[in-house]
Amino acid sequence: MKPCIYKIHEKEKYMPLLLLADEQKDMIDRYLNDGEMYVIDDCGVKGEIVVSDVGNGIIEIKNLAVFPQYRRRGYGRLLIDHICGKYKNDFSSVQVGTGDSPLTIPFYEKCGFVKSRVVKDFFKDNYDHIIVEAGVTLVDMIYLKKDL
Repeated sequence: MKPCIYKIHEKEKYMPLLLLADEQKDMIDRYLNDGEMYVIDDCGVKGEIVVSDVGNGIIEIKNLAVFPQYRRRGYGRLLIDHICGKYKNDFSSVQVGTGDSPLTIPFYEKCGFVKSRVVKDFFKDNYDHIIVEAGVTLVDMIYLKKDL
């Protein structure tokens, strides 16, 4: 049976999942109400994605998370493919901002994204604690972009 992806309106219910990708709740609160959220269900919810219209024909992935026990099974890619298909007629590109992590950058590049710009000191300036992912302290926000 193929996984099902559907839109969520009760987004707060998924806060534990959202916090896997963005570990500071007040940062999630900045985009959650304005974003569209989708979950992937495959005999239970496996992951989620939140996207927002940031203008100029760009839809941005604000949050993408898959429960740790279901990672590396294609759920993240399915969520991205869903977003790209759903929004391709209304937007020219999809972008995502992430830390310079050896876990996330290669994943997005495998999904067809290319690095487009850097926001210096984003994590240092916007988070109340140091964030370390895969042994790397996150400092700058790396934006990646994919044409639709």
